[in-house]
Amino acid sequence: MDILLAIKAIIMGLVEGFTEFLPISSTGHLILAGSLLDFTGTKATVFKIVIQLGAVLAVVWEYRERVIRMLTGLTSDPVQQRFARNVAVAFVPAALAGVLFSATITEVLFHPIPVAIALVVGGVIILWAERRQRLNPSLARVQTAEEMTLLDALKVGFAQCFALIPGTSRSGSTIIGGMLFGLSRKAATEFSFFLAMPTMLGATVYSVYKERELLSLDDVPLFGLGFVSAFIAGFLCVRWLLRYISSHDFTIFAWYRIVFGILVLVTGHFGLVLWKE
Repeated sequence: MDILLAIKAIIMGLVEGFTEFLPISSTGHLILAGSLLDFTGTKATVFKIVIQLGAVLAVVWEYRERVIRMLTGLTSDPVQQRFARNVAVAFVPAALAGVLFSATITEVLFHPIPVAIALVVGGVIILWAERRQRLNPSLARVQTAEEMTLLDALKVGFAQCFALIPGTSRSGSTIIGGMLFGLSRKAATEFSFFLAMPTMLGATVYSVYKERELLSLDDVPLFGLGFVSAFIAGFLCVRWLLRYISSHDFTIFAWYRIVFGILVLVTGHFGLVLWKE
């Protein structure tokens, strides 16, 4: 394997892992990082989706006891049955939208400038959502993910559809959407983690199947490097985020999105950085 290509794969994996579960858009950062590293093209797009599974496995490992408890309780525990049903229901809207519109979205929006615009708009929405809950804490009627109703889950599922727009953020859409629909920050974050498991597994399987003719066994080492680095970075990020939200809100991520998005737009407009399509 080319050493430079291997380094690029590791960097991309780290970017994926450190951004996947933060409301700053991992897909958007991967597109921008890929542009800077000249890591683009159809195969690169598949790579970016596949390595997301490494980050998901980090969540599965972090919540392994809870996942096992949910799976073993599917036949006997009403609480675990309701939680699993909610995750399944929330998964459906984005899955259907992805199958129907992913090709068009990839062609039109998977470019640096649309990503930058989505980063800025998403940052403004996060600021509004945080201010709304800060001024009226009673809006957070659901304190834990297990307390969610079927309607709560369905609303979060529709919110996740916005994540198909690169730069929006899957985590941001589900967490902030959940907060707007009455979930506490902790409940929305935990449910977002669990919803990531079927969502990103489904996206990976679908992407690999659709582009299977482009892939070969020679791609395994490269994909493996990105996968492992995404797992390590994702594990560290999840551990940190769970501690962070216990005493902080998401305002800092909103300002990061706004500043970063504006920076991309300004550098692109004045030709300071050649953001490749």
